[in-house]
Amino acid sequence: MAEFIKIYEENPNPKEIKKVVNILKKGGLIIYPTDTVYGLGCDITNSKALERIARIKGVKLEKANFSFICHDLSNLSDYVKQIDSTTFKILKRALPGPYTFILPGSKTLPAAFKKKKEVGIRVPNNAIALEIVKALGNPIVSTSIRDEDTILEYTTDPELILEKWGNLVDLVIDGGYGDNQGSTIIDLSGDEPEIIREGKGSLEIF
Repeated sequence: MAEFIKIYEENPNPKEIKKVVNILKKGGLIIYPTDTVYGLGCDITNSKALERIARIKGVKLEKANFSFICHDLSNLSDYVKQIDSTTFKILKRALPGPYTFILPGSKTLPAAFKKKKEVGIRVPNNAIALEIVKALGNPIVSTSIRDEDTILEYTTDPELILEKWGNLVDLVIDGGYGDNQGSTIIDLSGDEPEIIREGKGSLEIF
């Protein structure tokens, strides 16, 4: 059964954050809060952990549409081709926030993602998620944990998440109730921004 730890978003305990990072570095999978729904994540550099997430989601790793959870935009060029100033301004305006931006992938993507033409970049406005990624030193690869229930798309209660996912992951973080609305997904890989999914993030910033 997964470890279950409480972390407060207002003031994430560095000792608890370190514990999470150690699990990620050993190839562990975590379920953690974001500014939208709870996410299932692992260290982007750990190929065995990436394979585990792909298996859980029932997809082939090279075809999976996972998001990269970043601490900020400073190391964007490691994962994304050079972007123009208009695109960068949109990112600066929207992030951190409840958006996933699809951008053209760079040649320096980790091996598992080498064939990907585009990647989803996310900088959530959630101190727990951001502190984990900052302490880890590189992005988390993440996917939303969906519910089979057609009415409730996402489970928001961390204890219910533990009950359902506890045998599949190594750690579940209780960061309070999650949201039940996913991020707004915007494709910035073409000439014009394209809305792929309208979620929690307002479209008025564009």
